[in-house]
Amino acid sequence: MEIERKYLVQQLPESLSGYPCRIIEQGYLNTDPVVRIRRDNEKYELTYKSKGFMTRMEYNLPLTQEAYEHLLTKIDGHLIQKKRYMIPLTNDLTAELDIFEGDLAPLILVEVEFSSEEAALAFVPPSWFGDDVTFSGKYHNSTLSKL
Repeated sequence: MEIERKYLVQQLPESLSGYPCRIIEQGYLNTDPVVRIRRDNEKYELTYKSKGFMTRMEYNLPLTQEAYEHLLTKIDGHLIQKKRYMIPLTNDLTAELDIFEGDLAPLILVEVEFSSEEAALAFVPPSWFGDDVTFSGKYHNSTLSKL
């Protein structure tokens, strides 16, 4: 189960280079239901996500680099490329700050994952978070891949 809130970002936090950064590319084999392939640094996986906004079922399966590259030729829409910075917040939460590259630049989104819906709904974002887009399908990566 994935429980997350998502926000636009207008202003980057200071000292971004001091946080761990992952290089991610992902493509969609299907968007309804969501079937995604992803390269996260040197880790490859296939993901299924159910419908929903804040709460969705998510299943991840490992892929080899060869399987990923084979499936990459079969994606619908654009390949999404982004840098993801992992920024610690209070209460053991982590902000996953995505800076999109290529066709989606200069879009910047931040997500925070929670252990419960109650915790997600009670979350008060830091001042550098922008508009809450959790309940807008417009900012799902599967939707963005079609732009």
